[in-house]
Amino acid sequence: MASYHLSVKTVKRSAGRSATAAAAYRSGSVIVCHREGRVHDYSAKGGVAETFIVVPEDSPVWAQDRAALWNAAEARETRRNSVTAREWELALPVEISDADRSAIARDFAQALVDRYGVAADVAIHAPHREGDQRNHHAHVLTTTRALGAGGLGAKTRILDAAQTGGAEIEEMRALWGQLQNRALERAGVGERVDHRSLEAQRAVALEQGDALAAETLDRAPEVKLGPAANAMERREMRAAAAEGRDYVPVTERGAKVHAARQARALFAEMRERLEIARDAYGIAREQGEGRVSAGLAALRAAVGKDGVGEELGEGSDAGDLRDRLAEIIGKGARDGRTQSQKGVNERLADLLGKEQEAREQSDVGEERGKERSRSIGLERDDGLEL
Repeated sequence: MASYHLSVKTVKRSAGRSATAAAAYRSGSVIVCHREGRVHDYSAKGGVAETFIVVPEDSPVWAQDRAALWNAAEARETRRNSVTAREWELALPVEISDADRSAIARDFAQALVDRYGVAADVAIHAPHREGDQRNHHAHVLTTTRALGAGGLGAKTRILDAAQTGGAEIEEMRALWGQLQNRALERAGVGERVDHRSLEAQRAVALEQGDALAAETLDRAPEVKLGPAANAMERREMRAAAAEGRDYVPVTERGAKVHAARQARALFAEMRERLEIARDAYGIAREQGEGRVSAGLAALRAAVGKDGVGEELGEGSDAGDLRDRLAEIIGKGARDGRTQSQKGVNERLADLLGKEQEAREQSDVGEERGKERSRSIGLERDDGLEL
């Protein structure tokens, strides 16, 4: 499932960091820092899939040399608390090819160069061989000063000022989402990413009457594991696989991440089932089936032949989520929109109500008796339980 991530950090001397060390580490290369008199050797680092530098058109030739560029950035700053670089960390979609991931990373770096006049040093990292194999990502290290024919010049204050920095970063977050979505569309992938906060996305979903989407978004953002917790969870995953048992997180953060991912997958499954039910109901009605019969066909199509218990899981968690889905369907039925505007939530709620009404009618004539027999026969299918 495609997911969005963009974070912006600064490389500060006050935190004991340097642009030369950051560039060497991310690119897996060797850089001699002239200011510190140190050699930053990360040539043994694995997982670096590709590196490249993007600079303004009128930049000097030396700016394409990584060591020269970042030594110049260090030399240009004289204060002990200077910010010598800015890092943009990007999650790259696993659903597209390596070439497409490289292309959108380059496009984003070019956008930073065009907008702020800076130099951008890009390192694309492949997933760790023992970690999550979806974790393709890129580090874009940019200078904090504009780069021109005469070298590094004025500071990019628009990104530093409290009045403008947040708005600028939000613009770039939106651009990164657009670049990913275009690449996903070109690749024929239905998934899309959204740069907006969960709260903002949920507000829009509620305005549109999409209660299931709003419920899915009613969660805390996924926490970042960090190197130590990530290593512990990877070890536990390997142990569980070797022993033939289910993986159970061993850290508090790992448990939160695991639960969040399971919940997202489950709600995605629920949404898919609702869409299937809507299509099945429409087809049945077009074929002349009554509302009750079409509703039962929709429910049967939604849960599938294997039954909801097997596909969505058993136990209290699965039951809680099914209860939440039923509540969402109920909310949709009470929103007061016209019949022509009704979405899948309201239609399914209406169908469920009609099914119950049919069960409670005991003397409805021979034709209703036949319909009720069909309903009872379908009801015994495990797939009817929501």
